[in-house]
Amino acid sequence: MRTVIFDLDGTLADTSGDLLAAANACFRGLSLGDLLTPADSGTALKGGRAMLRLGFSRVVGFGEDEVDRQYPVLLDAYAQDIDSHTVLYPGAMDAVRALKDDGYIVGICTNKPEGLAETLMTSLGVRDEFAALLGADSLPVRKPDPEHLFETVRRAGGDPDRSLLVGDTVTDRDTSTNARRPSILVTFGPGDDDVRDLNPEGLIGHFDELHAEVRRLIG
Repeated sequence: MRTVIFDLDGTLADTSGDLLAAANACFRGLSLGDLLTPADSGTALKGGRAMLRLGFSRVVGFGEDEVDRQYPVLLDAYAQDIDSHTVLYPGAMDAVRALKDDGYIVGICTNKPEGLAETLMTSLGVRDEFAALLGADSLPVRKPDPEHLFETVRRAGGDPDRSLLVGDTVTDRDTSTNARRPSILVTFGPGDDDVRDLNPEGLIGHFDELHAEVRRLIG
């Protein structure tokens, strides 16, 4: 069956506020204060280690060893306060439900740890809308390895040859390229990169544009 797989952070939901708060909790624990601000939202969507590296780059005396030490601290802080600032993007779930009503299978393929992704989507009240959810630790590989996408499609009950990926970063674009499947990138996320430069098969500026793009690309 035709399957649409979504990235989570920066695609379905703006999670940057809670991610930045978790990183700043690490910095405060080291008596460094808050080293990241809302202007760093794009880095937040590149993962915990990217946020830690950025923060430590703004002070002296902290390197990759401290990134490794603080990463599990960050994950714990995030797990304890995962949805204070996170919001689904306008129209996201309307678009998901419209696809399902039209016979598409939908799932989530994210580089967020699976347990945290499950917790977040359940807290937001929308986990049951998706047939499968795979995270960074669900398999031995993760995006941009195409097997992460393919296995998400298979577990959702779909056909990898009739699938596409909806995302917001170069990682999503590279995943679709490696899988030889089309991608649709959103232009409204807080990421640092201009996704138009990635030449995806589809671009949307709002979720009300998604259905037509999906039908154009995979029927």
